[in-house]
Parts: sequence; C-alpha cells; structure tokens
Amino acid sequence: MRVLMVHNAYQQRGGEDSVVESEVALLREHGHEVHVYERHNDEVGQTPKWQLAAGTVWSSRTVQDVQALIAGFKPDVMHVHNTMPLVSPSVYWAAQKLGVPVVQTLHNFRLLCPQAMFVREGRVCEDCLGKVPWRGVLHKCYRGSRIQSAVMAGMLTTHRVLGTFATKVDKYIALNEFCRAKMIEGGLDGARISVKPNFVDWQPAPRWDQRVGGLYLGRLTPEKGVDVLLRALARRPGLPMRVVGGGPMAEAVAGASGVNYLGFLPLAEIWGHLSAAAYMVVPSVWYEGFPRTIVEAFASGVPVIASRLGSLAEVVTDGKTGLLFNPGDDEDLAVKLAWADAHPREMIRMGQSAREEYEARYTPDRNCAELIEIYRSAMAQSG
Repeated sequence: MRVLMVHNAYQQRGGEDSVVESEVALLREHGHEVHVYERHNDEVGQTPKWQLAAGTVWSSRTVQDVQALIAGFKPDVMHVHNTMPLVSPSVYWAAQKLGVPVVQTLHNFRLLCPQAMFVREGRVCEDCLGKVPWRGVLHKCYRGSRIQSAVMAGMLTTHRVLGTFATKVDKYIALNEFCRAKMIEGGLDGARISVKPNFVDWQPAPRWDQRVGGLYLGRLTPEKGVDVLLRALARRPGLPMRVVGGGPMAEAVAGASGVNYLGFLPLAEIWGHLSAAAYMVVPSVWYEGFPRTIVEAFASGVPVIASRLGSLAEVVTDGKTGLLFNPGDDEDLAVKLAWADAHPREMIRMGQSAREEYEARYTPDRNCAELIEIYRSAMAQSG
C-alpha cells in the first residue's frame, strides 16, 4: 500500500511526534511505501502573524504541496496526524479533490476544544463541547491569548460550517473508547470513528527483580498533574521517585524534596529506568488521549498508578495492571504510592499482568494489521 503521511511537528517534541515516526517505520517494515509531508512549528516565528492566522484556517501552500505530491506519489490513502497551525484542514480538501481517501488520527480533542485538552484552571472543562467555541475565546484558552484563541475558534467554526470534518475525512482513529465516545458527543459520526491504540516496539521479556521506587515520564506541566504528584510526595517523605522530562515546572520538580530529577533523556536510557521502576505514575488532570508512556510501561512489565479520569481509567485496570486514584487528590495518590512501596510482590504481579496486556493489545504486528484494516475501510468508504 502507498501511504501519504501528513504531520505538523511540534516545537517541543512530544508523544505525538514519536507516534508518527513509529507508524511510518512500522508501515515500511511491513512492506508498505510511505511518503511523509511534514511542516514544523519552527516556521511559526518566521511567519507574519496575519499570515499565520489565515493559514491556520486555510493554507493554500498545503493545497499546492499536497496535490503535487499526490500527482507524483499516487497514494492509496492519506493519513493525517496534526494539522495545526501550518498544515490546516485544507489538506483534507486537497486530497478529496484528487480522489484520495483521508484518515485522521485524533490525538487530542482539537476538533471540539480550541485548547485541545478540555482543561481550564487545573480542572476538566467541557464548556465548548458540542457548541460554538466562543467560550474558549472569552477564557483565552489557547496559549493564554484571546486573539490566538479566536483564530482557533474561527478555524473550528469555519470548517464545521463548511462540513469539512463531517464530509472530507473518511475515517477517524480514536485511541480508545472513551475518546471515541467524547468525539461522538461533540458531533462526529460514530460510524466514521475506529479505535486503534498506540503501540511500542519492545519485545524483550522484562526482569522482575531489582525494581525500586516510582517513575514519572513526560512533560512537566500543570495539566499532567505534576503539582499533584509533588504534593503527594510531600505527604509521604522518603518515597523514591525519579522524574524524566522537561517543561514549565522543571524548576519546581528539581527543587522538590525526595525527587530525583533526571531531565530529558534519550530513549535507550528511558527504557533502562522503566525496567528498574516498581511502578509509573500518570497523575493527569485532563482527558489524556492515550499516553504512549503507559504502553512503554506495560511493555516493560511496569504497573501504572493513574488518575481515575477519562481514558486512563479505561487503559489501566485497577488492581490488575495498576492502581487508580481520584484525579487531583494528592492525599489519595499519596496513599496509593505508599501502598505500592509497601507491597512489592503485588506490584510485580500487576507488572506481569501489564506485560500480558501489552502482548495481547499493543504489539507492532497487531497494530499494523489494525491500521491497514482502517485504511482499507477508508478506501471502501471513499470509493
């Protein structure tokens, strides 16, 4: 199969960028031909603000670039990941005009929320769900700017009116059932949404000995619940916790008592820390799409202590592949961390179940088969 992969890369590399790279490599390893059309947000600082705003709604450059690529590459399907802000939804129109089926992965809630995460002031906010997103402008939800929020809200409203999201995308990929249900609630046609989780390529069987302490892996931002984790650790001094990642809260993490802050690390070193951890913590206070870090933990035989919120409560089975705590409740998290530290055998048992879950659902071969099936469904729908 010939696949045109489209992605607007982020300035600060994140899980979404890693997913795109992994899917491209996966398809190529299974014999499919992939061409990648990528724009990078490093371009943003070099673009006049008026031009950036206009291009967020409709990018003529994208239309020209993609139609030229289609003419030369002749893809069977176009798979889109992120379009904001440089690619824009005009990419769907470009493909449909030339008869190429379109698949869009829903990594977040961008089609329903200008800020994409359904979070405001440290709590879940669904004020714009299923509505014209003017409240996102009022609250300056996107980057704390009313002007930038208005651009995002304008983009969403324009393409809802044009029917872009309803008629120009043949298949959407939601990362779990919770996200699928939320997108349906927001107005997308459920018949067009398939569920396919993220995956990681990590085949070696994990070791179960010499596992000590907890690990946080990811961006250090408020919506990730980093402050919740720090407060929980303050309630239980002495609990070992390693933190890998960077972001606005890096200084607070580095100065927290009892935290071993490691900063950014290459993937090989991250796998090493996962293999040595007794558990991983995901204390998010927003509706996560599907953190790739959870799949990495499961592949390493590491149970996950996560917020009982959104998709996290679907992916992590309480008492089997990890523990769940009340979102934003640092006292409840502290109790779960202390229990995990005091019950190493039980955590090993959960880690073994997590590894079994990985082998059953999140391996590369299974994921590739699911992805190709979605492509074929999009082609049938388009045809």
